[in-house]
Amino acid sequence: MSASQPLGLFARWLTLWVFLAIVAGIALGSRFPAFFHVLGGMEVAHINLPVAVLIWAMILPMLLKIDYSALHEVWHHRRGVGVTLAVNWLIKPFSMALLGYVFLHGLFARWLDPAQIGDYIGGLILLAAAPCTAMVFVWSRLVNGHPQFTLTQVALNDVIMVFAFAPIVGLLLGVAAITVPWDTLFLSVLLYIVIPVVVAFFARKALLARGRLDDVLHMMDPVSMAALVVTVVLLFGFQGEQIVRQPLVILLLAIPITVQVYFNSMLAYWLNRRLGVAHEVAGPSALIGASNFFELAVAAAIALFGFESGAALATVVGVLVEVPVMLSVVRIVNRTKGWYEAGLMRPALQPAEARE
Repeated sequence: MSASQPLGLFARWLTLWVFLAIVAGIALGSRFPAFFHVLGGMEVAHINLPVAVLIWAMILPMLLKIDYSALHEVWHHRRGVGVTLAVNWLIKPFSMALLGYVFLHGLFARWLDPAQIGDYIGGLILLAAAPCTAMVFVWSRLVNGHPQFTLTQVALNDVIMVFAFAPIVGLLLGVAAITVPWDTLFLSVLLYIVIPVVVAFFARKALLARGRLDDVLHMMDPVSMAALVVTVVLLFGFQGEQIVRQPLVILLLAIPITVQVYFNSMLAYWLNRRLGVAHEVAGPSALIGASNFFELAVAAAIALFGFESGAALATVVGVLVEVPVMLSVVRIVNRTKGWYEAGLMRPALQPAEARE
């Protein structure tokens, strides 16, 4: 979704569609278990081929919307960009790992399968280790965010993700005492980040030259959302038996995800206020700081841990809570605009910086 589009019908009710996909997946998995096991066995180097196709269908339309030429705007918005980068890459993955340990190893351990707790934490780490690249355009518009800042920040995060995702995930999985299959992790980064970014970059240039970009994006958006729903159906087709036995797991996994969204968004919002950043930049900064690239997380979890793993389940729970929680953050940002602007502590600004 571009920065100029409102929240579409499908995106507005994404949580409902994901919930219905979960119900369908559990029902179909119980009715046709052999079919799902055949799909699960279609792998090359631990990469599930049907899921790879679905993830590409999700990711490519999103990446086509990113204008990497916007990176030259970074200096104009350096304080807002600095806050968002710090929260995205230095705080969010590590705070999620800590929250996962506190909640799942500690507070909720009695209600969880001990053999799955490590996988659950691994899924939470994957979920938090990369910032969202597409839905943030929607969140930014809903808080009247500065469109050029949002575009610049997303483009910069995508570039950083190419180099930082694998090391951060590897480090945190190692700290969580989870064996890291480095070959699969690097292959996932190559397949789901590097190649799609390169393909989208050149495809965008070609489509812009022909004046076809908007038409293609309009055509691909429904495909992207449909791929997400089908992926959820497949995941819960494998997870169905476990979920029927332990429905409480969904709620328990949703709690640390929700806490980390509020913590990181409010931290970014407060830091921007302390640095005197305009509200139109602070709003999208807070939302980008808290958002998760759940499409990548789902793909990586399946590749690293398998379809039937607790990690895959944790990333899907992230999809389930994404929209309602982020919409609540949007409401907080909008309702506190007066408070935010009344307490700005503005340092002496250079002329270019004042445009934030």
